[in-house]
Amino acid sequence: MMRGVKPGKVFLVGAGPGDPKLLTLRAAELLANADLVATDALVSKEVVARIPKTTELIYVGKRASAHTLPQDQINQLLIDEARKGKRVVRLKGGDPFVFGRGGEEAAELRAAGIEVEIVPGISSSIAGPAYAGIPVTHRAHATSVTLVTGHESDESTGIDWPYLARNTGTIVFMMGLANLGTISKRLREFGMDPTRPVAVIAKATTPEQRTVTGTLTDIEELAAGMPTPALIVVGDVVTMRETINWFESKPLFGKRIVVTRAREQASALRQLLEESGAQVVEFPTIEIAPPQSYESLDRVALAPHAYQRIVFTSTNGVRAFFERLNYHGNDARALAGVKIAAVGDSTAADLRARGIVPDLVPEKFLSIALLPLLEEDQRGIKTAVVRAEEGRDDLLDELRKRGGEVELAVAYRNIAVAGDAAELEKIDVVTFTSASTADNFFATAPNVNAKIASIGPTTSEAIRKHGKEPDVEADNASVQALHDAVIKVLRTED
Repeated sequence: MMRGVKPGKVFLVGAGPGDPKLLTLRAAELLANADLVATDALVSKEVVARIPKTTELIYVGKRASAHTLPQDQINQLLIDEARKGKRVVRLKGGDPFVFGRGGEEAAELRAAGIEVEIVPGISSSIAGPAYAGIPVTHRAHATSVTLVTGHESDESTGIDWPYLARNTGTIVFMMGLANLGTISKRLREFGMDPTRPVAVIAKATTPEQRTVTGTLTDIEELAAGMPTPALIVVGDVVTMRETINWFESKPLFGKRIVVTRAREQASALRQLLEESGAQVVEFPTIEIAPPQSYESLDRVALAPHAYQRIVFTSTNGVRAFFERLNYHGNDARALAGVKIAAVGDSTAADLRARGIVPDLVPEKFLSIALLPLLEEDQRGIKTAVVRAEEGRDDLLDELRKRGGEVELAVAYRNIAVAGDAAELEKIDVVTFTSASTADNFFATAPNVNAKIASIGPTTSEAIRKHGKEPDVEADNASVQALHDAVIKVLRTED
């Protein structure tokens, strides 16, 4: 130990089986505050992405016979870094004590005088079958579950095959796909019923999950070509998949959906799509930036009562306006007596969340769709339109033609972001939430081969300017409606 340095601590942390939402709260907390993270190859990239950029990250993981570092060197690395006073997280796929060598590492650390904390993770041995619709125990089928390390299940291992063959409960072989033939053969040789149900679950709990079921007799043939990592489940509980299969039956399961929305706005749409089983590819084509000057927005925020009507064309405009309203010491009460119009259901919902019920909301997500709802004679009416710097002027121009006084309040700017077109392989649907997302996306990837989902007429018009025809348009301008439209177009395809 370095003289004068207080010893650090090592946390043996389970990262869960693959789905990043199955990460425990304690694991997330430790990742956010670690000095160094030593991670395995099987930890999902979404979990690794939670690690702060300032944290030292070392890949020490193993896949089959490919080892980044031998186990004794991993042990020494953890000891050495802790002796430097660091908070070290040893991040392992699944649970550190379920075939993760966590016990070996913990013993070595304790022997070296290093403080250790064990943070269990959800093991793929339980989560994988659960996501395949297979309960590992069930009163009618299995009262026990046995875990076996599958990658050691070859002809020479010391596995007690006679015991396993007599087992009437559930057996889960982990990391055993390469030895599937041997496993099924040995169980049959020692007396297990050849018709015993078997499931192979590859890439469990991820959008790429794939499950095949069969028996000890035919599972090797049925599972040919399955990717790794994979689990093998043997037992009568496998028959429950026909009834319980919930994950792979989601409406968007196995589909890759692109979200082109600005990253800070993508979470709501991403969540809806992922809850429906999609693998979401974030490909932001715009970035929301403050206006070059707050002068025009502040004119409205400082004296909203000077206008008879304020029009909000987007949720970004609502957010920016209220930020400036609050900045100047005002709140929603300053809008008393002012008529409020909202373009789009999401914009209206955002206003309601801030205590403002819009007086006008057009049926279509178009600024000009407000015109039939407004007075033909605009004389004596002063209107402020809160929107992006790049918006269209159709509404402003028409109101001025009707004799009204109209001011543009620039609330934000849409800045183009160049994405990596290589991320767009094997895409099923691309979603667009604004004209600017369409313009910037097709500038980067003009030839992408996928269905196109649009949030509304203005966005659809922008898509058509690039020679594309939207396959589906949302019923209203909300991320929920866009999500529903994606399901609709893919069901039509199926």
